[in-house]
Amino acid sequence: SKSPSPRQNTPVRYFIMKSSNLQNIEISQQKGIWSTTPSNERKLNGAFWESSLVYLIFSVQGSGHFQGFARMASSIGREKSQDWGSAGFGGVFKVEWIRKESIPFQITHHLLNPWNENKKVQ
Repeated sequence: SKSPSPRQNTPVRYFIMKSSNLQNIEISQQKGIWSTTPSNERKLNGAFWESSLVYLIFSVQGSGHFQGFARMASSIGREKSQDWGSAGFGGVFKVEWIRKESIPFQITHHLLNPWNENKKVQ
């Protein structure tokens, strides 16, 4: 489904998506797709259907930076992509990249996550 979420009155949701490498982020930016582990799929699909917008903030594990952010543009289907090989990922979904830029975590240290014991967002 490419249409926006059916629940326009509910809050915007944000998720930090950790990638094991920069190549996966580059594939996502080129093709407008993403795939995550099956354990994340239920949470993301729920947010997609229950929220007005779902933003995904991307970071390569251990990089100390965010690499940009995108809007979740479809629910997660069953179709898998060979772009990531057989790394244990689930279905593919569409993302629309809004900003592609490397931003150091130090710039966001003032942001705290109230749903994660007020820890820094990184």
